[in-house]
Amino acid sequence: MAPKTDPSRRVVADNRAARFHYAITETLEAGIALTGTEVKSLRNGKATIGEAYAGPSGNDLMLFNANIPEYLEANRFNHDTKRPRRLLLHRRQIDKLIGATQRQGFTVVPLKIYFNESGRAKVELGLGKGKQLHDKRESAKQRDWERDRARLLRDRG
Repeated sequence: MAPKTDPSRRVVADNRAARFHYAITETLEAGIALTGTEVKSLRNGKATIGEAYAGPSGNDLMLFNANIPEYLEANRFNHDTKRPRRLLLHRRQIDKLIGATQRQGFTVVPLKIYFNESGRAKVELGLGKGKQLHDKRESAKQRDWERDRARLLRDRG
């Protein structure tokens, strides 16, 4: 049976590889400053954040390399598909994330882009460290064992 999803959160883009490549220690929700055509393109369900990351730019935290394709009906008023987008967080949260990336070697990775219950586009950010190859192998072994264990328990009754 598939896990139940929250109907108020409509996920537009999901970075499933992020949990494989990074050991995520903390997650938080951030708003994102978008133009009108970007929001319309997101509402169509088109975005990719597989290569995206968040980093400091001046005093702000920006989302880099997130691909939101052009909205076809916008004609000449379209947006740049991979432009840096400002993340909307409290100053204390921004300072904490920037400090973690600069001093402790963490990376801020976008995990999901979704619309919340009030219809606003949000980004779920994860603060994590990059995994080594042996950590990735261990994660794969653990995932396979959990899958086999569930299969055995289900067959046993």
